[in-house]
Amino acid sequence: MKPRRQRGVAVITALLLTTLAVTIVASLFWQQQVQVRSMENQRLQLQTRWIVRGALDLSRLVLYQDHLDSPTVTQLNGIWATPLEETRLDDYIERERAEAENFNATLSGKMIDAQSRYNLANLAQNHQPVQIQVKVFERLLTNLRLDPSLAQAVAMQVANAQTAPQPPGQGQQGQPQQPAQTSGPQPVDLLRVEDLLAVSGFTPQTIEKLRDFVIILPERATELNVNTVPAELLSALYENLSLSDAAAMVNTRQRVYYLDKGRFDTLPQVSSLRKPDAPYDVKSRYFLAYSRVRLDRAALDAQSLLVRAGNGITTVVWIREY
Repeated sequence: MKPRRQRGVAVITALLLTTLAVTIVASLFWQQQVQVRSMENQRLQLQTRWIVRGALDLSRLVLYQDHLDSPTVTQLNGIWATPLEETRLDDYIERERAEAENFNATLSGKMIDAQSRYNLANLAQNHQPVQIQVKVFERLLTNLRLDPSLAQAVAMQVANAQTAPQPPGQGQQGQPQQPAQTSGPQPVDLLRVEDLLAVSGFTPQTIEKLRDFVIILPERATELNVNTVPAELLSALYENLSLSDAAAMVNTRQRVYYLDKGRFDTLPQVSSLRKPDAPYDVKSRYFLAYSRVRLDRAALDAQSLLVRAGNGITTVVWIREY
C-alpha cells in the first residue's frame, strides 16, 4: 500500500508542477502581449500627433496663400474657410504596404477666424477693467439671453489675474529688485473658456452658450472682424444696433464683403449710429485650426491657435489635444 500512496503523491505533485508551469508560461505570454499592444498604441498615438503637425503645416500654407490672394481683407469665402472633409490619407501617400497590413488613416479639419469671437483679454488693462469693452461684453450676454452683470465679474477676474509690471531698479549691492510677495489665493488666469467657471455666476450651461462667441487670445486690444463676426457680436459692437439689423447685415455679407472699414461704415444699418469705441477691422491675424485624425484604433482631436504676421507667415501659438 505504501508504494501506491507514494506513486499517487508523485502523480499529484507532477500535475501541480505542470499546472504551475503552464500558468507561468501563460502569464509571461500575456505580459508580452500587453507590452506589445502598449508599444503599438504608443506608436499609433505618436503617428497621429505627427499627422496633426502635418495638418498644421497645411493650414499655415493655406493662410499664407489667403494672404497673397487678399492681403487687406479676411472673409468667409476665402480659401482658409473651406473645411477639409474626412479624407483617407493612403489615397494621397505612395508607400509600400506590408502583407496583411490595415492602414486605415483619415484626416478632417476646419479653420475658424478667432477674431470673429470676442477676446476676453480685452476686458482689462493695467489691472483695471476697460469699461468700453465691458459694455460690449454686456450687450453680447444680453443678446445671448444671459445675465449682463457677469461682464463686470469677468473683467475683474481678468484685471486681478494680470501680471504686475516690475519697475526698473536695483536693490542693495546691485541686485535686481525682487517682486513683492503676496499672500492668499491668487486669481485664476483665463486660458480657455472653461476657466470662466472660476467666476461666480457661471455654470456649465452658460459656458456652452458662450463657447462659440468668446475666446482668450494672448494679445490684448485685438479687433473684431466685421467680415466674420456672428450677428450677436456685431450687434454688441454698437450701442444701438438691433439684433435684427445685425442679422440683416450678416445676410448681406454673404454676397458682398466689406473690403475696408469705410465701406462698412456707410451701410444703412450703421451709418447713422455712433462709431464703436471698441476696435474693429476687416482683416484678421488669429485663427483656430481644428483637426481630427483616425489611425487604425487610435484617434486624436486637436485644436490649435495660429497667428499670421503682416508678411503672411503663420506660426503656431498653442496646440490642445483632447
